[in-house]
Amino acid sequence: MNLIVLGIVLLGIYVQQSVSQKVECFSSFTLSSGKCGNLLGEVEKEDCCLNPSYGFKEADGVCRSCGNATWSEWSPWGECSVSCSEGVSQRRRSCHGIGNCPDPENLGKVQTKPCVKKDCCPVEGGWSEWGKWQLCSVTCGDGIKKRRRTCSEPISQCGGSCSGAEEEITLCSTKIICPTHGGWSSWGSWGPCPVTCFYEGRIPQKEFRKRTCTNPTSSTIPRGNACEGSDTDSRPCSGLPFCPVDGNWGSWAGHTPCSVTCGVGQQTQRRICDSPKPAHGGKQCRGEEQQTGICIIPVNCPINGTWSEWGEWSNCKSPFGKNITCQNIKGQRKRLRDCGDRKYKGTPCDGEIVQHGKCYNIEGCKMKGVLSEWSEWSNCTPDCGPNSTKIREIKCVADISSYNIQDRTMFAGNPHVKCDGLKEQTERIPCKNVPECMDNNYE
Repeated sequence: MNLIVLGIVLLGIYVQQSVSQKVECFSSFTLSSGKCGNLLGEVEKEDCCLNPSYGFKEADGVCRSCGNATWSEWSPWGECSVSCSEGVSQRRRSCHGIGNCPDPENLGKVQTKPCVKKDCCPVEGGWSEWGKWQLCSVTCGDGIKKRRRTCSEPISQCGGSCSGAEEEITLCSTKIICPTHGGWSSWGSWGPCPVTCFYEGRIPQKEFRKRTCTNPTSSTIPRGNACEGSDTDSRPCSGLPFCPVDGNWGSWAGHTPCSVTCGVGQQTQRRICDSPKPAHGGKQCRGEEQQTGICIIPVNCPINGTWSEWGEWSNCKSPFGKNITCQNIKGQRKRLRDCGDRKYKGTPCDGEIVQHGKCYNIEGCKMKGVLSEWSEWSNCTPDCGPNSTKIREIKCVADISSYNIQDRTMFAGNPHVKCDGLKEQTERIPCKNVPECMDNNYE
């Protein structure tokens, strides 16, 4: 290979590596469904994501958000896995955007909980003996007759039923000949108009069609009824049309302004079908009245601020600086959150950065212990498979009966609780009818 050929090959490799991969850019991304909407066209990913509310698709065809990683809302709880007795229900959420979604409580993408749609399962009943045949449904010719049975030996339970038909039908004959009544055939084709045109202001001539009483022909023995109505129908002839004029497009008008002030948008051109207009049944113009193209405003779009999770509560203190530890005196505490991710003149977070709350300080207090009530059953873990279980607990907790308020969320600090002789309990049982684990549950 000579130096010239080698240079051309190296230049081709450099050009291929320097071309950025383009993406399909969309002007909307729906967090609840993870779908993109309103395709703008193919641009570089960096240009598309100048606007964090946009979405894009790469070669794999998956819709992705230009914004920071955010959880979708939890889906509604699904149907119970069985129609009767205990099963499980599941709900899901998805993480969309750039980066990883925060999950401080380790909730994951799927949650499973026990459910009971119906306490009992259906039990089928048994049929009684068939009843007597009813009379034949006609007084001449051939008809039908019926007989019935009931689901009562035994009666079904919990919404069950009997398998099979409640009613039986069979043919019957009276051995008496029925009269045949006449019926109209279908209308024939419209006859020709007696003229090829009609004059303006005059009543148009009529065209006719006929039918016959032969579908079926009425019988003579026994005598059947003839057809009712006329065997002839008419309608006005239509006039000759004017000669049609097909439409033709005029020139394209100028572009509209770009639809956005930052990032990727669209602009359009229009034309009118008026050179000439279609007339007297002429054809409309073929093609589109409007064409849309991409425009790029190379400016970052505003990114609005988003709240972080609330921080830990501060120590519970008296508003006057007095010591209120282990006393039935309300204090105050506060917690903070941050408004982050705001860029390019986006709007600040809506709401307060500081939250204040009332509290009782029991840090280090020596307190009598009492047993709590049984807790609610936990969600099923793991979310799928035969080893999924749920638990509930009875715990030794501080006795707060001497305080004015019994809401435990208002008590701050870690007391020394005397639990001698109190037996804490944990109950763990399997969740029933849990679905098998599939890889796509955790995509």
